[in-house]
Amino acid sequence: MTRRDFGTVRQLPSGRWQARYRHPRTNERILAPTTFKMKGDANRWLAAIQRDIERGTWIDPEWGEVTLRVYASSWLMQRTLRPRTVELYQGLLERYILPGLGRSALGDLSPREVRSWHVALLKRGTPGPVTVAKAYRLLRTICETALSDELIARNPCNLRGASVEHSPERPVLSVAEVEAVAGAIEERYRALVLLAAWCGLRLGEALALTRADVDLEEGSVSIDKSAAELKSGERIVGPPKTKAGIRKVFVPPHVVPALAQHLEYFSGGPAPSDLVFTGTLGQPVRRGSLYTAWMRATKAAGMDGVRIHDLRHTGATLAAATGASTKELMNRLGHASSDAALRYQHATKDRDAASAAALTELVERRDDNH
Repeated sequence: MTRRDFGTVRQLPSGRWQARYRHPRTNERILAPTTFKMKGDANRWLAAIQRDIERGTWIDPEWGEVTLRVYASSWLMQRTLRPRTVELYQGLLERYILPGLGRSALGDLSPREVRSWHVALLKRGTPGPVTVAKAYRLLRTICETALSDELIARNPCNLRGASVEHSPERPVLSVAEVEAVAGAIEERYRALVLLAAWCGLRLGEALALTRADVDLEEGSVSIDKSAAELKSGERIVGPPKTKAGIRKVFVPPHVVPALAQHLEYFSGGPAPSDLVFTGTLGQPVRRGSLYTAWMRATKAAGMDGVRIHDLRHTGATLAAATGASTKELMNRLGHASSDAALRYQHATKDRDAASAAALTELVERRDDNH
């Protein structure tokens, strides 16, 4: 047996050489995962292990044997995420990540294996490139946490541009198209379409509105919550994702009468806590029912392929057409990261009210031209 300052090397009866060293924290003996033909090879392996320990890049062999499936499950349980986000991540893991990589030990994941998985996923054709980018970004995030946990020495996800989503440009509806789809949809959803298009509300924000959030005299709606519907059918109402989502949005004057009429005939009731938008039986709106009504309306209006979320995109574009600044637009839409929320918090409600009034002028100018 040959002793060194770090570890030991001994020759086995087979003639091959075995290397071992002490765990830097528990002092337990750790054997090299393989034997070596030459004594020098065993010594070089020990020297490499010693360098990793000194640099702080050494990974406990037992930790590296944890599979991606086991670690990803633990990772997801330890995160504080919104219910819809949990559903999204679970879907990405079970459908696209774990079938190809779930059995791999964290310590064995290599850039080559990740690249092969990514290429195979793209070649399948389904899911589309946007979903593949989401899956890759989630895998990279999980591996980054494993790196912080000192389970791996480096993040194997290093594909340049793989996490960037290249979504196709969504359509912007014209004033006439907004009016057409609002006129074609079931009457109980007409005000919802108008608020989404002219105020840039997210669907979850609109579906969470209560009577207390609507001020017809001032012509505004206050946003401080959002409704989400899980695959199980459970409805969850919670705060917006960021502070920027909590805001007051002024309603263009030409939309206020439609909102007032909706409150009179279709809301959940007169109490402050009653929902503004409800189903036919007074229950919260189910997204499936709304999407069905939307598809019928867009087909009737000759606008197949237009999504409900395109109304929000349209609202942002129309508001920009009035001359509103970037800060004012971000305040109106509540669309910002935490940093952006801080930058845009100085937008004034007076300027937002002016933007709302200018939106109605767009409609009036259109009517004058006919």
